Amino acid sequence: MANNNTMLLASAVVVWEWLNEHGRWRPYSPAVSHQIEAAIRSSDSRGGSVVLGQVDSRLSPYIIDLQSMHQFRQDTGTIRPVRRCFYDPASAPGQGWQWEWENDAGTWTPYDMEVAIAIESAHSRQQPCLDLTPLGFCYLIDFQNMTQVNRQSQRCRRIQRRADMPYPLVMGIGTAGIQTLGKRSLTMQRPKNPAPTASKPLSPSKSATLGRGQQQNSNSNSNYYQTLPHGLAISKNTASPRRNAQLFAQSLATLTAGTSALGISLSSNRPPPPSLPPPQPPSSNPTPNLPRPALQRIAMAQSRALIASGVPTVPVKNLNGSSPVHPALAGITGILMSAAALPVCLTRPPKLVLHPPPVSKSDIKPVPGFSHCCRKTTKKQVRKGKTPEEVVKKYLQKVKSPPEEDCTICMEPLGGPSGYKGPGVGPVSRAESVGRLAQCGHQYHFQCLVAMYNNGNKDGSLQCPTCKTIYGVKTGNQPAGKMEYHVIPHSLPGHPDCKTIRIIYNIPPGIQGPEHPNPGKPFTARGFPRHCYLPDSEKGRKVLRLLLVAWDRRLIFSVGTSSTTGESDTVIWNEVHHKTEFGSNLTGHGFPDPGHLDNVLEELRAQGITEDDVLVEK
Repeated sequence: MANNNTMLLASAVVVWEWLNEHGRWRPYSPAVSHQIEAAIRSSDSRGGSVVLGQVDSRLSPYIIDLQSMHQFRQDTGTIRPVRRCFYDPASAPGQGWQWEWENDAGTWTPYDMEVAIAIESAHSRQQPCLDLTPLGFCYLIDFQNMTQVNRQSQRCRRIQRRADMPYPLVMGIGTAGIQTLGKRSLTMQRPKNPAPTASKPLSPSKSATLGRGQQQNSNSNSNYYQTLPHGLAISKNTASPRRNAQLFAQSLATLTAGTSALGISLSSNRPPPPSLPPPQPPSSNPTPNLPRPALQRIAMAQSRALIASGVPTVPVKNLNGSSPVHPALAGITGILMSAAALPVCLTRPPKLVLHPPPVSKSDIKPVPGFSHCCRKTTKKQVRKGKTPEEVVKKYLQKVKSPPEEDCTICMEPLGGPSGYKGPGVGPVSRAESVGRLAQCGHQYHFQCLVAMYNNGNKDGSLQCPTCKTIYGVKTGNQPAGKMEYHVIPHSLPGHPDCKTIRIIYNIPPGIQGPEHPNPGKPFTARGFPRHCYLPDSEKGRKVLRLLLVAWDRRLIFSVGTSSTTGESDTVIWNEVHHKTEFGSNLTGHGFPDPGHLDNVLEELRAQGITEDDVLVEK
C-alpha cells in the first residue's frame, strides 16, 4: 500500500525517427535513440546537436539539431525532419525485439515501427498470420514460414525477429521533471532510500521488466539500468491486455502534465510548448500499441521542453536554396563547430519544393524549335535480323588464329570450345568459333555472343560486354506511355536567365510482355505522372531532343525491382537521371546542379544516343 512518500510515475518507450523521401517515418536504431536521449539529458554545451557517427560509423555524415528537430547531412547539405515518438513499454521497441525483411541485396531492413509493433503483438498472441492491409501495406505476414507475401504479385520474402537492446524508457515524476531511463529492467523501491548500495529487485509480479526475461544482468552497463521509486506499475500483464492499455494511458497523461509543467518552468527565450489535449481513452482492442496523433504531439512538445534552454547556440543560417552559402559549406561549418565542442543549430532549414507555382494554360508554351509537344509509345519495336546468329555475324569479323586469352563471357580459353552449354545456340565450325567485334576489336566465342543476345532484348543490336560499345540501334523494354513537354514561365535555381522546360511522363500499369522479366504478370507504375525539369536554354533543348530519341527507343524507363522501395515488377528509371525537384535540391534530384546537363548527355551516349540521332526531329 502506498504511503506519503510514494510518487506517481509515468513511463513510455522513446523511439527517434526520420522522414524519408516517400513520406514514411523510419526508426533509428535503439543505440542511436539512446545516444539522442543522452544528449537531451546532458547539461553541457553540446546538448543542442547530436553527432550520430559517434555511435554508428555508418551515420558519420549526419548531425541532428535538437532545436529545429532536423537531421542534417554534412557532405550534401540534405536536411530531413526528425521526431520523438512514445510507445507502450510492453510493445516491441520496449521489449527489444526488431522485425526485419530481407531486401534484394540480401541484407535486412527494419519495418516501420508501427508495423513492427503490430507484428510483434500478433506473434505474441501466436497468430498464424497477420494481414498488414489495415496499416496501408499489401502484405501478409506468415509466422509459420517466417515470410512476407505480397498479396498482389505473390512475391515472397524472408522475415526475421531479432533481439536487440530495448529503446530508452522515459519517465515522468509528478510535474517536477522527466527522466530518460536505460536498457534492461526497472524495479520499484521507496524513495526514502535515494542511493542504496545494492538494489534488491522485487518479485516479477511487482516489477516492470523491459528486457526479454525476468532475470537481471549483473554485468549490464550502468547507463542502461536504473531503479525507479515506487509508483505506477507498468509491467506487462498478458492475462489483462485491457489493463495494460489503461496503465499506458495513465502514463501518457502523467507525461503530458509533466511536459507542460517542465516547459513553463524552464527559463527560455522560446515560448512554452502549446497545451496538449488529454490522450484518448484506452480501446477495447487487445492490441492498443499503435501510436495516436495526440501521442506524437506529446512527444514533440516534450522533446522541445527537455532541451536545455540556457545553453547558447551558434546558428548555421542561410541554408535555403537562394543563399550564397552552399549547404556543403554549412556542413563543414557544422563539423568544425562540433569538433570545437560548440553546439550546432540549424535555424532555417530549406523546404522541399517539388513543383512550380500554378501555371495557367495560356502561360504554357511550346518548346522553341519543336513542332510537337507530345510523344507516345505503343508497341515493341520490330526485331531486326532473321535469327540471333545472323544478327551477331553482322557485327563480327572472323579470327583465324585466336589469341591465348580467355573469353570474358564464359571465362574459357578462346582457342577451345565455348563454355556455354545452354539452349538456343547451335553448333558452329571451328573457323567461326571465335569472332572479333568490328569497331572495338574485342574477341569472344561466337556461341557466347549468341547466348548473350538471346538473354537480352533481342532488338537487333549488340553491346560489347567489355567496353560497352553498341552495335546497331539499342532499344529497351519501356512500357507503353506518353511523354509531354512544354515551357513554363518560371526559372530553375541556378538558371535565372531562362524559363523552364517541364517534361511529364505518364505510364499506366499493365501486363508484362515477352521482353520483360516476368511475361504475363502484372506490373505496377508508381508515382505517375512524373514531372521533370530542364532549363529552357540551348543545351537544355539539346538534352530534350536526345531524351525524345531515348523515349522512342524505350530507354527512359524499364520494368524491374525498385532500388528505393524494394518492390518488384514495377516501372523504374533506366540509368538516365532526371531532375524531379523544381525549386530545391534536398533529395539530390533538383537544382542548382551545374554538371547535370553534361552528365545526362554522357548517360545518353552510353545508351547509344548521340547528336547524330537528332539531326531530324521525328
